[in-house]
Amino acid sequence: MVVTVIGLGLIGGSMAIDMKNSGFASKIIGVDSSKINAEFAVNIGFVDVVEPLLSAISKSSLVIIATPSDSAIALAQQVLDNIEHQVVIDVCSTKVQISEAIKNKKMRRNFVLTHPMAGTEFSGPWAAKANLFTSKVSILCDVDKSDNEAVLLVEKFYDMLNMSIIRMSSIDHDIHAAYVSHISHISSFALALTVLEKEKDEKQIFNLASGGFDSTVRLAKSSAAMWTPIFNQNKNNLLPVIDTYIEKLNLLKNSIEQNNFSELKYLIERANKIKRVLK
Repeated sequence: MVVTVIGLGLIGGSMAIDMKNSGFASKIIGVDSSKINAEFAVNIGFVDVVEPLLSAISKSSLVIIATPSDSAIALAQQVLDNIEHQVVIDVCSTKVQISEAIKNKKMRRNFVLTHPMAGTEFSGPWAAKANLFTSKVSILCDVDKSDNEAVLLVEKFYDMLNMSIIRMSSIDHDIHAAYVSHISHISSFALALTVLEKEKDEKQIFNLASGGFDSTVRLAKSSAAMWTPIFNQNKNNLLPVIDTYIEKLNLLKNSIEQNNFSELKYLIERANKIKRVLK
């Protein structure tokens, strides 16, 4: 099977590596607007060749759109306008806007909306790694709007990546993503900004940073080019989550400020219940 990967960064590159290693693809064609990214991908060997978009998709059975979510919307429409039989997927962290953008396309049923819930705080083709997706979850959205054969191929693809699959609507996906992914990045960015503000006066602060700080602020290293459009596209779901987060911060702040340590203990113990779902 010939596969085209559009966007040769962390996700697209890691998928290409696993396709190479597993033999899922007989040939992988890369497409990237960055000449540096394209050359690196070819030199490192996780794509066989880099070609212009239309040339690449014309030769492929599967097309993977692995670009930031703002550019993915335009690419999805362009790709659907130029295919005959190919199956197309995206890997974006938001789903409603891309679903709306392609809903009237003639080849809509060849498109499967997906979100592999995996990644790191790093970006670019040099961040790509084997087995990034192993034991993670991939979400397939609005599968009733896709052909069964297309869905089966995509399920086979994610099985090759050793991912489990969950199906849901694009609307539900964006709501859940705001809680389990997007707010985590917002809080990490906020913490990083807070510490960097303090670091202006206390240069030694990072010398004291321990594992807890590292794990909490890790996501603040994530690409602004990727996360700015995600927050923009999912703001209607994300803003209420931010409001709730601020409310909980204020509860903790007030307990400390008022020396109400029994209330503080109660809040922490309530938070400990997250252990029931995260093991």
